[in-house]
Amino acid sequence: MSVLEVRDLEVSFGATRILRGVSFDLEKGQTLGVVGESGCGKSMTGFAVMGMLHHPGKVSAGSIKLEGRELVGLREKEYREVRGDQIALVMQDPFTSLNPMMRIGDQIAEAYVLHQKLSWSTARERAVEMLGKVGVPSPPSSARKYPHQMSGGQRQRVVIAMAFACKPKVLIADEPTTALDVTLQAQILRLIKQLREEEGTAVMLISHDIGAIASISERIAVFYAGKIVEMGPAAQVLQEPAMPYTKALLNALPDPSKDRLEAIKGYPPDFTTLGTDCSFRPRCPYAIDKCAEEPALIQLGHEHRVACWRAEEVLQESRTARSPVKT
Repeated sequence: MSVLEVRDLEVSFGATRILRGVSFDLEKGQTLGVVGESGCGKSMTGFAVMGMLHHPGKVSAGSIKLEGRELVGLREKEYREVRGDQIALVMQDPFTSLNPMMRIGDQIAEAYVLHQKLSWSTARERAVEMLGKVGVPSPPSSARKYPHQMSGGQRQRVVIAMAFACKPKVLIADEPTTALDVTLQAQILRLIKQLREEEGTAVMLISHDIGAIASISERIAVFYAGKIVEMGPAAQVLQEPAMPYTKALLNALPDPSKDRLEAIKGYPPDFTTLGTDCSFRPRCPYAIDKCAEEPALIQLGHEHRVACWRAEEVLQESRTARSPVKT
């Protein structure tokens, strides 16, 4: 059984639907990479799973199950017992994720006190051990520091230490490397992969960086306009995309063999004016009359699903011109 099961998830802000029927599974020790342009619903999915939607946002339909337990409809008190203990979140800006008035060690120790009912002295010892585990130098002295006394890379390691402290079943990493340089990005991704393998945690890695997604993900879900438009094994989605949007994202990556970047024409859709046609239709070079009807996800191969009327044709083209992304 999957650790996390999301079925037909819809999130609405008033009359506007932001997520429109999102479904996926996440298994123990597996990383699902979630990719797409800004505003496509990636982070909103993570917030919905975490139970962190604020009024007027709400889950208007669908199901979120953690090891068979339905999370949709839980009271806030019940969700607090899940959040941080069984499901943890790593945000993209570690500085704003940390309390500037608390020492680093106490912030990590707080998770042990709240969720595992340890004494503060024991929790602080565990916090120092966790700092060492995530590679923060001089853990005892680092535990006594405040966030502003640490570098960006060290703060991100602290946030990851907080997330893994209680050995959660699911980790949602929302753009965890955005504020870091290339070297630190690689280190943080390796750290998440290492901890995932050690603890068996299921990871949902949200990013607009396809290279980061490719480096540690077994499966990839491509979001567009609040829906998953392509999903499958990472190698297959990246090397043989069958959705024009996925193909356009990959073509927009820097490539030394090209004279210029290939931008995706047009703009992402306005959620308040979405119709019944394919939401990518105005930007799609493959659009035909049938695209006036929005396609459902269809099965192309083993675990490879695509929402496109011309998926087979796009897939065949991709097979003759492999993507530059390596997994």
